[in-house]
Formats: sequence, structure tokens, C-alpha cells
Amino acid sequence: MPLHGDDALFERLSLEAFQSGLSWITILRKRPAFRAAFAGFDIDAVAAFTDADVERLMGDPGIVRNRAKIEAARRNARAAQRVEGGLSQLLWSFAPPPRPNPATEADVPAVTPESTAMARELKRRGFAFVGPTTAYALMQATGMVDDHVAGCFRAGATPDG
Repeated sequence: MPLHGDDALFERLSLEAFQSGLSWITILRKRPAFRAAFAGFDIDAVAAFTDADVERLMGDPGIVRNRAKIEAARRNARAAQRVEGGLSQLLWSFAPPPRPNPATEADVPAVTPESTAMARELKRRGFAFVGPTTAYALMQATGMVDDHVAGCFRAGATPDG
């Protein structure tokens, strides 16, 4: 479903980065711990994290303890602070126009021109762990694209329905 708001999108971007190389269920099970560890994914709070905070997170068994991903979350928060107009406006600017739902799961892409452009722009702005596949997963998770298979009760659903 469509999701807006800088902190909400920062959370999803961060979780997509942590999920890279892992199963999504692992991240979902750890989501409450991630929220606690990362100050509710408040961009300003995470941007203010110090090296001591990174070490604290490295010792937190409730989250994925990958130094590069933890440091990327801090780096991405700092980059998000610099986005004129806000992170939500930037990310949604890459949302493609609505298109027909895929017929089968095999028809769901992993990368699109829009996700490639989003990843390129995020990297240009100093974000990390934001490749085209991660960007597309973010687009799916935040309702920028509707990849529910045709016939699924959610295909083409609105936030109210």
C-alpha cells in the first residue's frame, strides 16, 4: 500500500538494506528490535549516532549485526537530512505510472529502469546499500508499484480497499 513520510520511508529503505542477502522473514521477525535499536528510524536521531552507537548496535543480538549495514543506516540518515524537499518526495519522484499487474510471479521484475534511476540518484547523493534490486524492493514495499499478481485480491487495491 502507498507509504509516505520521510521517517517511514527511511525505515523501509534501511530494512531493505539489512535484508540484502538474507530472508525477508528474518528481518520481519527482528523489526521490533530494529525499531528500538534505531530510535524508531527517526532520521535525525540515526544521523546523530556516534561510533559508540555503532559499537552498541554491533552487540545487539536483536538485529542483524553487520557493520557495513549499520554504518550504511547512519550514512543514509545523514544523506536523507540533506535531501531538499525530503526523502519521501525524492523517492516517490521515481514511481512509475500504473501498469497492468503481472500475470504470474515469474513476470515480476527484480529491477526496472525506474529502480535503476532511483539507485543511481541515491548513490549520487551519498546513500549506501541502495542498488537497483534494493530500490525496486523498496518500491514494491511502499506501494510505488503494484506487483500483486493479476487475480490476487490485493491487485489494484486502493489503500481503503
